[in-house]
Amino acid sequence: MNINIKVYLHAKGTNFLQSGSFPVTTSDYKKDSDWTAAVTAYEWIQQIKNNFAASKDFHIVQVIYNDDIDIIELVKKVKPKF
Repeated sequence: MNINIKVYLHAKGTNFLQSGSFPVTTSDYKKDSDWTAAVTAYEWIQQIKNNFAASKDFHIVQVIYNDDIDIIELVKKVKPKF
């Protein structure tokens, strides 16, 4: 299944929006939909962050999935898997 994620970020003195649709494992989503979305968003944000490596002011402003569920606090709790 797919979930829609919108991330509002800040880098290089500017706020910007990135959005996309991402596949998630249905069983994981049924167990804990918010956490599954947060992990997916976190991984994507890390990819975006790599594009702004020179930006010392990069930070997450807001993370929304499926149009209206705010998961920014969960995204902040996700730790790298390594």
